[in-house]
Amino acid sequence: MSTEAQTTAPTDAALQRPRFSLRFSARDLLRVAIFAVIFIVATYVIGMLGILSPLVWLVIVLFQAIVGGVTVILFLTRVKHAGMLTLFGIVVALFYLLSGNTLLSTAGIIVLALIAELILWAGRYRSKWATIWAYTVFGLSFFTPFLPLLTDRQAYFASSSWTQMGDDYVRASDTLLSTPVIGSLAGGTLVASFLGGLLGSAILRKHFVRAGLA
Repeated sequence: MSTEAQTTAPTDAALQRPRFSLRFSARDLLRVAIFAVIFIVATYVIGMLGILSPLVWLVIVLFQAIVGGVTVILFLTRVKHAGMLTLFGIVVALFYLLSGNTLLSTAGIIVLALIAELILWAGRYRSKWATIWAYTVFGLSFFTPFLPLLTDRQAYFASSSWTQMGDDYVRASDTLLSTPVIGSLAGGTLVASFLGGLLGSAILRKHFVRAGLA
């Protein structure tokens, strides 16, 4: 084999997309579980601040989208296997379903994870910008709890998770969450997710790569 062939063969292999397979190794499943727990705990704790007021809640959604980018970008550097981000999204979606999220929100998170997975696949699981855009899409998961407001607003505020917030909080939320505000929140969440992806990528490069952890 010529010297040229020896040097080009690894490059061609690196450009190949990982073969799609639903067979996860124990290490794959462990990575998904660890990063899903970190993501859930970090964003859930931040989300608890939303009980202060509906306006704080909306601001917190944007903050969650930014902070969540750090965990997900670090996780994606470990993803060399098609389907891992989708599995990550399913774990997150099921946790929030058990925490009171609606089925519509749960389905939305899983669909966003699938779209993000396709973006990673298009980047052959090696592209920095594919990673950032994949998180930008997945970060919209923080907006999915508001989707029922667009389909059945009355039933949304009548759910058990809302009634325990108290009448004053529900009334203030109903007044605040007009259609223009919901639309602005969707756009703001998309921008915040992109910033979260950039932040995660910058932190990864500055700390984890230099330390040999990514």
